[in-house]
Parts: sequence; C-alpha cells; structure tokens
Amino acid sequence: MLLAPCIPKHWPRFEIVFQYASTRYEIVVENPHGVSRGITQAELDGQALPGNQVRVPLAEDGATHRVRVVLG
Repeated sequence: MLLAPCIPKHWPRFEIVFQYASTRYEIVVENPHGVSRGITQAELDGQALPGNQVRVPLAEDGATHRVRVVLG
C-alpha cells in the first residue's frame, strides 16, 4: 500500500482504518507544521519506514498493525 497523503493545511491530524482481508491497519496522519503534503517520518508497528512516499507491506496475518505518518 502506498501512502502519500495530501490534506488541507488546517487539518492537525486524521485517522483511518484500512481492512486487508483478515488484517486491520490503523493509520494516523499527523500534521504538526500545518502543511498539505510531504512525509518527514513514518512508522509501521513502531519501526521506521523509509522514503517520502511510504510503502506499507500488506500482510494477511489477522493482526492489527499501526501506521503513523508525520507530515512536514
């Protein structure tokens, strides 16, 4: 799954839940600097993900995974 959020500058954050087969992804996008796009940090289950367009590997493991993205 490719994440490249583009949001209104006045949104401080948003959250979504993405279901892939039996697996749940809880995604939080934080916008502490009031920008529209540009990822400065991303994590999957607490582990850093590289790049400014983040690819989250999809697993069909029945677990709940947490994705955190910080814009800046």
